[in-house]
Amino acid sequence: MNIKALFRRKSLAAAVENNEHEHSLARNLTVVDLTSFGIAAIIGAGIFSTIGNASAAGGPAVIFLFIFTAIACGFSAMCYAEFASIVPVSGSAYTYAYTTLGELVAWIIGWTLLMEYAVGNIAVAISWSDYFTSLLKGFELIVPHYLTMDYVSASKFYDLVAPTLEKGQALTSFTAIQQEGYLAWTTAPKLADFRIICDLPALVITVLITYLVYIGIKESKTAGNLLVLFKLAIILAVICIGGFYVKPENWLPFSPNGAEGVFKGVSAVFFAYIGFDAISTTAEECKNPKKDLPISMFLSLAICTVLYVVISLVLTGMVSYKELAVGDPLAYVFERLELNFMAGVIAFSAVIAMSSVLLVFQLGQPRIWMTMSRDGLLPKKFAQIHPKYQTPSFSTIVTGFVVGVPALFMNLEDVIALTSIGTLFAFVVVCGGVLVMQQSAELKGITDKNREANRFKVPYINARFVMPLLLVSAIFSIYAYDASFFSATFSYENWDTFKIKIPLICFWLISFAITYFSIEKQLSLIPVLGLLTNFYLMTKLDFSNWVGFGVWLLIGLAVYFSYGYHKSKLNKA
Repeated sequence: MNIKALFRRKSLAAAVENNEHEHSLARNLTVVDLTSFGIAAIIGAGIFSTIGNASAAGGPAVIFLFIFTAIACGFSAMCYAEFASIVPVSGSAYTYAYTTLGELVAWIIGWTLLMEYAVGNIAVAISWSDYFTSLLKGFELIVPHYLTMDYVSASKFYDLVAPTLEKGQALTSFTAIQQEGYLAWTTAPKLADFRIICDLPALVITVLITYLVYIGIKESKTAGNLLVLFKLAIILAVICIGGFYVKPENWLPFSPNGAEGVFKGVSAVFFAYIGFDAISTTAEECKNPKKDLPISMFLSLAICTVLYVVISLVLTGMVSYKELAVGDPLAYVFERLELNFMAGVIAFSAVIAMSSVLLVFQLGQPRIWMTMSRDGLLPKKFAQIHPKYQTPSFSTIVTGFVVGVPALFMNLEDVIALTSIGTLFAFVVVCGGVLVMQQSAELKGITDKNREANRFKVPYINARFVMPLLLVSAIFSIYAYDASFFSATFSYENWDTFKIKIPLICFWLISFAITYFSIEKQLSLIPVLGLLTNFYLMTKLDFSNWVGFGVWLLIGLAVYFSYGYHKSKLNKA
């Protein structure tokens, strides 16, 4: 095997030229349309569901995690904007990596994107199920608990609740989700010794959405804008009405679990932002990419960050943060205060909003399969287009299975974490791709040639002097806060405690390496900060998420070396 061939790059000029001849789209999107598209992608399961788990972990102080995550996404947004303005073709980060970092890295990022879209849609389907069953309750239609929850969660909550009930404690003393888990386990029918527990509504909505995607449902930008207005109206109603029921004492203590508790919710918070990069895929359709693309990215991030911060304060002010670890927090707080009409309105809105998000991202994943197949990295079957509906039919069906079956049995919290680590990795690669592109004379010549006057470029700020100052400041700040931090981080007691530290150790090693290259190569500050902040957020995910991500990558590498490497069109060329 030729090691050099692993880093063969797709021609940037050829990618742009082929796109202009074969897939050119009309440039008719304005900054309003783009911002609306970004908000539509960001405001979904994040604000209707995962915000609850994040608030339960960090308390009211979770607002700082929303702000920090928005800043990290902002750095990434600028890198996405530059790539999208130079390579306005399908494939998103996969194509960006293929043109800068080579085929192996492109395969890894493409494989990661497949996980991001699939697992992200599993999370949306599970959240949709929670709100749908909540909506049915408003009409006194009760779905059995064992058909609305995954097996692992039901087992966990039963083991938590049952011993306490035996001691005489009432079931009503537990949280709503714990009660539902206990009831799901105790009422579930048995097949031999196995209890039949699954999230049936999550499977049903996945099948319906997959069918719509298969036959080629298309939403106009006008309908998309109206849908965004509908979402915003509901969220503003929650803020305005809920504000009257806020009790300031619920905000105390403001950070009950400290910084560790705040960052424990990183997967839930970051999951709320993963939709912003969808804007980058519209570069070819922008009237003025240099101006409109970055503005719309930052506007959508800013608007959504403000909404997330305010609604977090409202939720944690209406009830104790301890009660918010539920799948439908917005509806729950109003049910808790016996405002059932408002809870019903929110449940209905969430069902509509998350159905649209599921549709958008269920459209995205088959097209990644298709793009990789066209490059020869996957079998031709994945690029098969339906003769009547003109959709990637086989890829769409595969996507339906990949999302629908796991949605029956997977836990929302684990699913969100896997989605977040995949997306963060994609952001790290995109930021690294910009650095490589700026340092490579060959790529710089091509990009300068292809970059038109109206296309966006990440502003260059020399990191030579800034990065050493930031690194030294970080070290002194950590030392002042906890003098034993570094000795504790790099010490080895036993594997169980040391393995948790591995991601953080890698972060510090990479930080020192990046600082060195910033001095030596005069790297650009913005992509450097984007790379480091996103990698830092990755270190805050549980070690089990890294293991799951690593297993997924190993499976992907096995597929690549057994098939993609040999069948690649670049290999044939």
